[in-house]
Amino acid sequence: MLGLTFLGLVAALGVRLGAPLCLSQQLSLPGDYILGGLFPLGSAEDTGLGDRMQPNATMCTRLSVPGLLWALAVMMAVEEINNASTLLPGLHLGYDLFDTCSEPVVAMKPSLVFMAKAGSRSIGAYCDYTQYQPRVLAVIGPHSSEVALVTGKFFSFFLMPQVRPLPTSHPPAHLRSPSVRSHLRLQVSYGATTDRLSNRETFPSFFRTVPSDRVQATAMVELLRELRWNWVAAVGSDDEYGRQGLSLFSSLANAKGICIAYEGLMPLPRAGGPRLGSVQSLLHQVNHSSVQVVVVFSSAHATYSLFSYTIHYKLSPKVWVASEAWLTSSLVMMLPGMERVGTVLGFLHQGAEMPEFRSYVQTRLAQAAEPAYCASLEAGRLGLEEHVVRPRCPQCDRASPENVTDGLLYHQTFAAYAAVYSVAHALHKALLCNSSGCPTQEPVRPWQLLENMYNMSFRAYNRTLQFDTSGNVDLAYDLKLWVWRDQMPMLRTVGSFNGSLELQFSNMIWHTPGNQEPVSQCSRQCREGQVRRVKGFHSCCYDCVDCKAGSYQRHPDDALCSKCDQDQWSPDRSTRCFPRRPRFLAWGEPAVLGLLLLLGIVLGLVLLVLGLFTWHRDSPLVQAAGGPRACFGLACLGLVCLSVLLFPGRPSTASCMGQQLLLHLPLTGCLSTLFLQAAEIFVGSELPPSWTNWLHSRLRGPWAWLVVLLAMLAEAALCSWYLAVFPPMVITNWHVLPTEALVHCRVSSWISFGVVHATNAMLAFLCFLGTFLVQSRPGRYNGARGLTFAMLAYFITWVSYIPLFANVHMVSHPPVQMGTILFCVLGILATFHLPKCYLLLWRPDLNTPEFFLGGGPSDARGQGSSGVGEETQGKNK
Repeated sequence: MLGLTFLGLVAALGVRLGAPLCLSQQLSLPGDYILGGLFPLGSAEDTGLGDRMQPNATMCTRLSVPGLLWALAVMMAVEEINNASTLLPGLHLGYDLFDTCSEPVVAMKPSLVFMAKAGSRSIGAYCDYTQYQPRVLAVIGPHSSEVALVTGKFFSFFLMPQVRPLPTSHPPAHLRSPSVRSHLRLQVSYGATTDRLSNRETFPSFFRTVPSDRVQATAMVELLRELRWNWVAAVGSDDEYGRQGLSLFSSLANAKGICIAYEGLMPLPRAGGPRLGSVQSLLHQVNHSSVQVVVVFSSAHATYSLFSYTIHYKLSPKVWVASEAWLTSSLVMMLPGMERVGTVLGFLHQGAEMPEFRSYVQTRLAQAAEPAYCASLEAGRLGLEEHVVRPRCPQCDRASPENVTDGLLYHQTFAAYAAVYSVAHALHKALLCNSSGCPTQEPVRPWQLLENMYNMSFRAYNRTLQFDTSGNVDLAYDLKLWVWRDQMPMLRTVGSFNGSLELQFSNMIWHTPGNQEPVSQCSRQCREGQVRRVKGFHSCCYDCVDCKAGSYQRHPDDALCSKCDQDQWSPDRSTRCFPRRPRFLAWGEPAVLGLLLLLGIVLGLVLLVLGLFTWHRDSPLVQAAGGPRACFGLACLGLVCLSVLLFPGRPSTASCMGQQLLLHLPLTGCLSTLFLQAAEIFVGSELPPSWTNWLHSRLRGPWAWLVVLLAMLAEAALCSWYLAVFPPMVITNWHVLPTEALVHCRVSSWISFGVVHATNAMLAFLCFLGTFLVQSRPGRYNGARGLTFAMLAYFITWVSYIPLFANVHMVSHPPVQMGTILFCVLGILATFHLPKCYLLLWRPDLNTPEFFLGGGPSDARGQGSSGVGEETQGKNK
């Protein structure tokens, strides 16, 4: 559509295609203040700089259309300012535009011309340049970072600052002196983006109307992060733009966890064909790897060589993240076979659309074909071309109009246009202009503009821009995607970056089958609850390792699992910790319910036996069993049973201390009564008759109760010592259970715990010794056998308790103790008391003094020996 429009215009104006133009003569314009311009009007491929042996003139013969369009944008801005009555009323700007061929050595000659004294070809040498008036007020350009580094230092080489610029609206302190600022020449670039130019110490007079490469590199890194591409290759051209851009990208990518699998620099193409050097092997390595994304921070010519090689060797399609220098280059876009390289996307800084620029260019081209107009320009030339710099742009006069109009929408046109307006606004402030005019005063020197340029806000084509303290402007970026239409890519906006990235996924088109989003990762994304165990040198290559129970994954990029606090727990592959619930022997647990049922049975039996004994308290059987002492022993057994009620529920200091006290004191009372029974049997069976009556009197009555009291006092003293010196403590164990915190009573000293058991064990052992070897007598009830089995039941229960307690889980310690206590009581009941209940209820005929108290004539050893046991074989029923 653009080509048809222009062809119609050509026909209407009668311009014959191929006719010589006089565009080169339009590159200068006289005025009150002259703006110098450095533009890549020609290509450096045919300059032959490498073969030059003398410092002779260098000319470029191949036209660079974008450079010509940028120069036309400057010319358009100057004409708008001169025709307006608000910015510089009564004054006219002029321009003097030169070709750099994108080579620093070519740009030096026009730079010297700019530094020459006004109206002369000479550069004066002075001690004080305050009143020095050079040929130009400011320099627009250059476009290339490589050239800008040279010219930027040249225009400010007199100044060697030592202090960093201050973030204020005024210039740095070392630039405030007029004698210092007089050495500076203001330079505003429309395309040099290297971050080195932001250094105010080295380039104090450099400004630009495009963002620094740091912003573009940051946007690239954010794009890779958003699309989860952390395994990429990076290639740059071997020039200032590529080296610095690649270095910036690498440092920012590494800081964000993006790994660069392959990295290399491409030599710039020279005469004799493209040479990629080591990048050739890099491309083949990328082709056979899992890398699917390649970042290319390169100039257009180096990128052309890269893709020529890629297409020739039919390398696999990839995602190519383009830098701004080649994203819109027609040289790369029109390379045959580019549609097969994969997906191309990159960032392009936003500029203002200038629809009038199209008609302006067409008007200039039409004027350049008119002989009368060209003759008028010839008469007004400044006169330096032939003698100093030769013709400015001879290749411009051979330009093809349709080729020029094809690049009208080039994105940096607005940047060149805005550069002129920045200088005009600074001049407006320096001259103190108002709506009626600019007061007459001494001509403004270049150094006087600097104070107005720092942090200056200005408008260009209805858009407000502002320089920061580094001389940069803040412009947003559009993310552009190549979409192929008729062998030519169109730029589709699929996102934007203005400090943060926004993507339009619905507008993206990928080269992959099914339009699937490409994946470029060395290792798959770990699942939740997994951490990365890095293998090799790259942090993006790793194995996914599950976080074990008790640890968790704190962040997605963690390399180690984080331990939970001791009051927390976590399952395997967890991303968080959970609070531990306290665990203790609760009343509603099945084990507790079963033990409570057993407690009811045992306690019921104890109460039943106690009631039966109380009812038959005057019978020979109960009297032989000890009478009141037997009832006291049964009451103590009941208290022993009740001690198990201190084990369920949340432990406390009182319950922990009361468990052993309530167990051992009643048990001592019971065993002391049984000890007295055993002593009576032993005395009546094994000692001489002369001792029997005396000892019997001591084992009955008050003396017997004294023995019980002394035994209980001894046990009470041991329990008091145990509770005072080694008290059991309530502790919370965080480690024995995976998800809970075990709250239990901890024994402080197992030795002291054993000493407390020693009194009862000694009483039981004496009972066993006193009855084990006693012989039964004919016609008498064998009371020794019941006591022997009762003590055996006691010892079996507590000896079994030791290995069982040591081997079960700590959670089961309370129910084990409860069961041991109940079975101990049940054993004593079953072997000693229940047989007597059988005789009381079902064999009352045996409940006689002769059978239990030994009152018959067959008693050869005296009376008083008593016991509870089985019926002897000499007694008839």
